Amino acid sequence: MLEIVVKTENGERHVRVSAEELAGLVRRIGGDGDRFLVVQRIPDLPDVFAQVWHEAGADYTLERRDGAVDRHFRTTADGPEPVIAAMTGWARQEVRRDQGLTWSPLDMGPAREVPPLELDDDQRVELERHVREVLVGGYASRAELAELAEEFLVTRDRRPVSREQAEALADRLWLERVAEQAAWQGETDPERLSRAFTALREAGITARENFTCCRSCGQSEIGGEREPGARGFVYFHTQCTDSAAAGHGLMLLYGGFDGSSETTAAIGHEVVAALEAAGLRTEWDRDPDRAVTVTPLDWRRRLVG
Repeated sequence: MLEIVVKTENGERHVRVSAEELAGLVRRIGGDGDRFLVVQRIPDLPDVFAQVWHEAGADYTLERRDGAVDRHFRTTADGPEPVIAAMTGWARQEVRRDQGLTWSPLDMGPAREVPPLELDDDQRVELERHVREVLVGGYASRAELAELAEEFLVTRDRRPVSREQAEALADRLWLERVAEQAAWQGETDPERLSRAFTALREAGITARENFTCCRSCGQSEIGGEREPGARGFVYFHTQCTDSAAAGHGLMLLYGGFDGSSETTAAIGHEVVAALEAAGLRTEWDRDPDRAVTVTPLDWRRRLVG
């Protein structure tokens, strides 16, 4: 699998695709509402991407950028194959395989200067603390973190953080976390959790991570997530994520779609078994009215973007 995220004009998001899947997405574009792809690395890095635009009957326009404004290049191709080769090589971080493509630098103008934040020390500390908490949770993108930073201190008559300042703050904290996770070795507990959730989905249980904002919303919306043939569900919401990231373990909510206590208890047993098979420890008293808690838990979720 390629360590990339592919985003499409029609709103699809493909994570860790194969080279064959990437090729299929490139060959697919051209129709109305499905004319471009944006490809980012995992983890996402500021101003590092490749993208391609194609409209049926026209050439392909391919761009790549490697951070700085003077590292943004464009080329064109008359068919998908050179584009596929170039994008696959970029995704693998290989020596360029451009198959005759000629790249030209794009003039993006001077690098923008972002004014410093005009916050007192308490506001600055509180803002960074809040953004870091969500960042450590591991599910927010850089764009979502920037939006959070921009809105966190807003009052009725004051917006102390501009969009540009919010993006700069989010990118700085994001890169700090990327540097931290570079030292992580082996499978992490959140990866074990995801592996257990995958096994549960394959066994007929709808499993969702970081699903909705709270228990009330989760219970009202999980039915809409039901997959064909699913007998029950398990999920945790964003408040559970925050608790896990703070070192307090992770509460999992579960149940049967038929609403019976017998099915709920059976789903609880399957959830515990899947978690333990993935190498995680749980606390549960077998009461279908009580949540399953994953503890102890070392919450180191690798960023995607």
